[in-house]
Amino acid sequence: METLGKDYGSSNRGANEAPDATSGAYTGELGAAAGAGPSALALLTDLYQLTMALGYWATGQAEREAVFHLTFRRPPFAGGYAIAAGIQPALEYLTKLRFSDSDLAYLETLRDADGAQMFPRGFLDYLAAFRFGCSVDAVPEGTLVFAHEPLVRVRGPILAAQLVETPLLTMINFQTLIATKASRVVAAAAGQPVLEFGLRRAQGIDGGLAASRAAYLGGCAATSNVLAGKLYGIPVRGTHAHSWVMFHDDELAAFRAYADALPGNCTFLVDTYDTLEGVRHAITVGRELAARGRRLLGIRLDSGDLAYLSIEARRMLDEAGFSDTRIVASNDLDETLIGSLREQGARIDTWGVGTKLVTAYDQPALGGVYKLGAIRDDDGAWRQAIKLSEQPIKISNPGQLQVCRLRRGDQLVADVIYDEVSGLTRPLVLHDLEDPERVHELAVAGLSEQQLLEPMLDRGQVVPRDASLASARARAAAQLAELSPRTRRFMNPQPHPVGLDAKVHAEKRRLVEAARRAARSAEIPGTAGGAPDSPGAPDAPAPASGQGGAS
Repeated sequence: METLGKDYGSSNRGANEAPDATSGAYTGELGAAAGAGPSALALLTDLYQLTMALGYWATGQAEREAVFHLTFRRPPFAGGYAIAAGIQPALEYLTKLRFSDSDLAYLETLRDADGAQMFPRGFLDYLAAFRFGCSVDAVPEGTLVFAHEPLVRVRGPILAAQLVETPLLTMINFQTLIATKASRVVAAAAGQPVLEFGLRRAQGIDGGLAASRAAYLGGCAATSNVLAGKLYGIPVRGTHAHSWVMFHDDELAAFRAYADALPGNCTFLVDTYDTLEGVRHAITVGRELAARGRRLLGIRLDSGDLAYLSIEARRMLDEAGFSDTRIVASNDLDETLIGSLREQGARIDTWGVGTKLVTAYDQPALGGVYKLGAIRDDDGAWRQAIKLSEQPIKISNPGQLQVCRLRRGDQLVADVIYDEVSGLTRPLVLHDLEDPERVHELAVAGLSEQQLLEPMLDRGQVVPRDASLASARARAAAQLAELSPRTRRFMNPQPHPVGLDAKVHAEKRRLVEAARRAARSAEIPGTAGGAPDSPGAPDAPAPASGQGGAS
């Protein structure tokens, strides 16, 4: 079993040591690729995270304990689920978080609107000694997750917990999006291998690496990205481009030259000039390979009518005795086109998917958010916090949230979001997050319960556990198999039942009403509330409420 708990940065690896293929040396290798060390990403944040940090420090509130949750509001691609990814790289980032001398020197140059130094020397000295000391609970990578559920819960000093909002969202939003997209493409391929070919169309170096990692986690069989293969242990695949054929005198000569150089890696790209003529040339070289004890592994179609061409190519290959030669298809594929080609009877064995996978072409961002859920007072009691909005979907959920997943046998039944301090309400009920008046009672007979958030960091220290990418990939596949086909389907999926525990629902409603009364009182001097309830100001932070006890 591979465990998280060692140094993943390439700068700490001996020249002859094998790469780490667990979480993937993400920040260390990315920093090295950019000419920086593994901890050079402290300034990968929004300025307001640092100005708030200064505010907490200056007012003596930096060490006040708080709880934040990272969630998303809608499943991507109008689908019914998401696959959690990017959590291991995020944890690695947190354990390496340091402000370098050059970071501090840059911050010292920043000025406010009046031209004064924005960050005073005392605060910069504080950052120089800063180490991330929060506790982090999260779903293991590869976990199936749904709207409003916390993927990550951060508990610790508010300065530190707030400071990491932007990098956590950056790493987890994108990889969750791509892992989910990959799972949809893989589902459309119905058991046939999907190869991720997207590096050249990815959104920069980090976009390419993160996409390759997440696509493999989501079910892709291999990648064309050699660096991702090195860092993450992903199988790599690839043969030649059109330019190889164009360089040679003719296509047949190009295939022969490639077969001479790499006789064990012969999948020929046959559409440079005329696709079916290219198939004939591949067959010719395939016979020459067979005479040498080698074999023609495959041909690749990259343009044209893929359904028709694959059917004709399959017929030609079979008639020539190459029934085990695979047909690989590429050309702006996604789950919709793959499904259409299969419906047309295309004889394609392997799918090469690039642009529309690694860019999440039809939805290029996941709407992940990071919201404050609770604050600890000086007496040790927790106060729940809530953010208001005129859109009910944007009202945050208060407390220190956990998710209880209910199964019957090997099938997912429902998820309940509850507060760990107050515990689950028995009997179990679900208060719908979209329509708070809808309540679902759950028959618990025969149901098993699983708490989704697991300890990842304990006051900044790694909690050892299996952190391998292979385990995350297997987890995603297993949990997708547990999900109802009605929720997995692409068009108009049936939502998986997710709701608030009765106590969280009641506290949320109370906090919303109290916050709106407070907002009205502030608008009308001399009033103390009591007016008929009405919507409060959009996105106004609500006063926190008392909740006894500590956890």
